[in-house]
Amino acid sequence: MKRNVYADNCATTALDPAAFEAMTPFLLGNYANASQPYALARAPKKALADARETIADAIGAAPDEIYFTSGGTESDNWAIKGVVGRQAGEGSRRRGVLASAIEHHAVLRAVESVRRLGAPVAYLAPDRRGVVRSEELARLISDEVALVSVMLVNNELGAIQPIAALAELARSRGALFHTDAVQGVGHVPIDVKALGVDLLSASAHKFNGPKGVGFLYVRRGVELAPFLDGGGQERGLRAGTENVAGVVGMATALQANVAALASTQAALAGVETRFLSTLNALGVVYALNSGEATRAPGVLSLAFPGFEGEALLHRLDLLGVSVSTGSACNSQETEISHVLKAIGAPDSLARGTIRISFGKQNTEEDALYVAECLAKITRTR
Repeated sequence: MKRNVYADNCATTALDPAAFEAMTPFLLGNYANASQPYALARAPKKALADARETIADAIGAAPDEIYFTSGGTESDNWAIKGVVGRQAGEGSRRRGVLASAIEHHAVLRAVESVRRLGAPVAYLAPDRRGVVRSEELARLISDEVALVSVMLVNNELGAIQPIAALAELARSRGALFHTDAVQGVGHVPIDVKALGVDLLSASAHKFNGPKGVGFLYVRRGVELAPFLDGGGQERGLRAGTENVAGVVGMATALQANVAALASTQAALAGVETRFLSTLNALGVVYALNSGEATRAPGVLSLAFPGFEGEALLHRLDLLGVSVSTGSACNSQETEISHVLKAIGAPDSLARGTIRISFGKQNTEEDALYVAECLAKITRTR
């Protein structure tokens, strides 16, 4: 019997009903501009302060280290361009950037943007599992590097990077460290102090919050060039009337996800085990692109030799299953993913790759159905 299974949670997640309920008052009665001094603006102003504190608490930060943005792309761009712009403005020779070759395009294209403006740029190669090792960073870092950027959880492979070790090495050489944690926040335990990062990006819609809102963690003492000029919002560094409803929804969703993190991870481990064991029992031939790397729960990059990933995606869609061939931001392109190229995946595997990302709404019955659909498709091409 056909059922609908959404298994593309790395692309976006369903809005938490509690987040929706928390947002509603700020879309209706409490709609005032939080920057205004009159009584009607007090509730929105307090809501922003409370949300900042909630988000900070969720990642081990201080409230004044949290800056609201429009999402992960803006946060990544601000972190990179803000550091390089500040260094360039001060005439420093230390304005280079090192980024991993498997970053999201929000990072890679921001890095290319500062390269065109004259900043020295280099890319860290991952190993075959999709993990950036400290030895690679030690090989490339120099006294001209101002910022190192390595994502916490790879958005295609699910591989978790050794951020604490990488950040410690970068900072020992005088560079700041940024991590794109868009796929990690709300899904894996995060403490910015334990990680040792200077900057961290997040996007609400990846952890059951609304689209169009995110945040950038900036460690106290780190100075960035302003990203948007205008009013004095976000302490004069990111102008623009605050998206109060979005921020409130983001904080509510993050708090809920963090509170349930252990149980969600355990449930996702069960879903993933059921899925892989069913594939194996049904004799489906596949390869896990991340190998033995530690992954975020439920995120699987699977290659099916002899098949095209795009064709698998469409056939699964006809059976009610939603997956992707990689990054949703690159879904219109049919070329091999830059991530799979970077880890040296053979073309035969790269072309037959799909990404399955289960979320907290998925059940073991969903996993069974997806595995059975893949078995049916791979047997009847």
